Amino acid sequence: MSTRAWFSFLGGILLCAVPLFGAAGTLLWPAGWVFLALVFGVGLAITLMLAKHDPALLEERMKPLVQKDQPLWDRVLLPAFIVLWLGWLALMGLDAVRFGWSAMPVSLQWIGAAGIALSMWIWFRVFRENTFLAPVVKIQKEREHKVITTGPYAVVRHPMYAGAVILFLGGALLLGAWYGVLGALVLSAVLVLRTALEDRELQHGLAGYTDYAARVRYKLVPHVW
Repeated sequence: MSTRAWFSFLGGILLCAVPLFGAAGTLLWPAGWVFLALVFGVGLAITLMLAKHDPALLEERMKPLVQKDQPLWDRVLLPAFIVLWLGWLALMGLDAVRFGWSAMPVSLQWIGAAGIALSMWIWFRVFRENTFLAPVVKIQKEREHKVITTGPYAVVRHPMYAGAVILFLGGALLLGAWYGVLGALVLSAVLVLRTALEDRELQHGLAGYTDYAARVRYKLVPHVW
């Protein structure tokens, strides 16, 4: 794996760890370390897989979050989502540790950990299946972008976002933060909006996507939406 990829990966860990533990006011937070280990442990496995089998996608994932071919709405929505994500991490540090607003049963924390593991398994499958999984919404003409219909994409049209919703809720439970659950609902609402807008963009701009959408009816949750 390239030095740039390592710096990008380690930077992602730091970007999440600082608001999480900074807001908590301590590093002695086992649930916080489990959260990072689950997310970035699988994240490392995905990164190494891409470095070996799909370096073009890894390179695409390291591009800026604002790009010239990206629609205006995503140039606004994606950075706003990142800010909300970081605020959510800080909120859970304040909630569960610094001020102790929440009292979460240990059984729910275990369910949260299982939810994160499930979301990471979904993400691993998604990255293995879709070489066009750019972080921004755009039609990748230079990479001969085509519709992916196999694996998780045979179930819902946006499985990575489905996994993300599970991650948000599981993370709040694992970290023991009821206010974090409320924050997870806000993040999920923003993601639902992006899902709808991205789906519209793909139907307008990606050949074959309209036919695929007719076959796979659900965007995010099977038999719901």
